[in-house]
Order: sequence, then C-alpha cells, then structure tokens
Amino acid sequence: MRRRTLGDTAVSAIGLGAMPLSIEGHPDEARALATVHASLDSGVTLLDTADSYHPPGGETGANERLVARALATYGGDRDAVLVATKGGRGRSADGGWTVDGRPEHLRRAAEASARRLGVTAIGLYQLHKPDPAVPYAESLGAVRELLDAGTIRMAGVSNVDRGQILQAREILGDRLVSVQNRYSPAVRDAEPELRLCAELGLAFLPWSPLGGISRSSLDGAGAVEPDARLGAFHRVAGARGVTPQQIALAWLLARPGHVLPIPGASRPETARDSARAAELVLTEAELRQLGD
Repeated sequence: MRRRTLGDTAVSAIGLGAMPLSIEGHPDEARALATVHASLDSGVTLLDTADSYHPPGGETGANERLVARALATYGGDRDAVLVATKGGRGRSADGGWTVDGRPEHLRRAAEASARRLGVTAIGLYQLHKPDPAVPYAESLGAVRELLDAGTIRMAGVSNVDRGQILQAREILGDRLVSVQNRYSPAVRDAEPELRLCAELGLAFLPWSPLGGISRSSLDGAGAVEPDARLGAFHRVAGARGVTPQQIALAWLLARPGHVLPIPGASRPETARDSARAAELVLTEAELRQLGD
C-alpha cells in the first residue's frame, strides 16, 4: 500500500469511508465488521466516519461505535490506524440532513465522539459543513478551542469553497490539515478547491470518489450510459484487466497535491478491490485518455 501524508501522519493512499456501514441499507454487524477488517488487512490505515452516520431515528454516533468495535476486534496491527470523524451535521426524522455549527454544539459533539471512539484525542476532526445560521469564524473558533484543549489532534473542513478554506487556514493555521469535498471522475465541481489544497499543502479527501462509475456501462458499440465521458475509465480498466472503480481511484491519486480517496464499502470484497487501486500507476497516455 502506498502511503501519503496527512498533517504529521503517514496514512494509506486509499482510505475507507465507513458511512455505508450504518446508514440506510447498511449490512448486518458481522458483515460490517468484516468489511472494516478486510480493508485493514489490505493495508488501509485511514478510516473516515462521522457522528451523523446513522439511519433516520437512529442513535447519534452509531458509525463511530461500529468503527471502534471493528478496531477492538481486529487481530492485526492497529497502531498505525488514523480515525477521522466529523461533527456539525445530524439526521432528521424524515431522512434528511441537518447542520449545526454552533460552537457549544461542536464542543459537545467532539467530546462525545472521542468517548465513542475510545480515544483521549481524536486524530482528525472535521467540521462537517458550514452552518448558514452561524458565522463560519465562530464554528472554526470552536475547532481551534478543541485543538488547544487537546480534544482533537488535527483539524479538517468539509463541503467548503475556496474562501472558506482560506478562512479556516487563517484561523486554524498549520493545524488545518485537510479538506473533504465531493469529487470524482463524474463530479469535478471541486477542482478549484483541489487546486488550492495542492498550493497550500493540504490533504484533499474526495467523498463519493466512485460516484457514477458503477452506473456506467459499455454497450457493444462502445457507447457509455449514462455519462459518456466515463467510458474511458471502462476502456482503460478493460485493457488493464482491473475494475473501473480501481481506475477511478488511481486517477484520483494522480491528481495534483495530496489526494486521499475514501471510497465507501459495505462488503469485504469491495473494500479489498478499492485498496488494490493504490498499486496502480497510470501512464501519461492513460491519463490523457481519461481527460486529465
């Protein structure tokens, strides 16, 4: 497994997004634990979770507890594993997503996340989303207080634009180490934020990095549905003898800066498939074919 730097920590180039293991349609606990263990066995040392990853009406922190149980029951080396969690969002009874960036909420949420994860300090704590009802500087100020208190060791922000990244950098300084935005071969709206992270030396964690790949397919004439530009990923995968998902992750690893994809998985075989993408190094010709 290739490794990349996240703040002051070396982690696997491919992480695991644990969200599918506890939201709607999640697997049973045995399969969920087996999925995390398969990822760890494959060399993954970055696990991404959040206190809001639970079904509507479910218990806050369900995914964090699951990750903690997976680590507690893992028979291999756990010392190098970095758990990244997030606070500032919630679930509504109808299945929607809420946002709460009040400083008092964030302080309580981080302390509760640390207890659920069974750690004295959270390795990476990410402000899940800016709250339009709260000045972003106030939310970031709470994150700074958590850093000063030792509740969290490193900080990140998520679902942000360039201006918010720069504001977070101003308030948090070098203790801001990452940005997590939606980004994939099919959804490239966060290209400006990715470029800024490369300039600032921040890790960029694309969420939903495989969005659209599984829904694309080649017909006999070589056409691709529903997104024609994803056809190249299938063609390169076919030539390489690997899955389109692996090519998508390898393409992300070839983007500027320190990109750390965190694909989700709900089955052990999917987790292993994603981890193997770290072994792929795309050629310049392949990158041109993929639209680099």
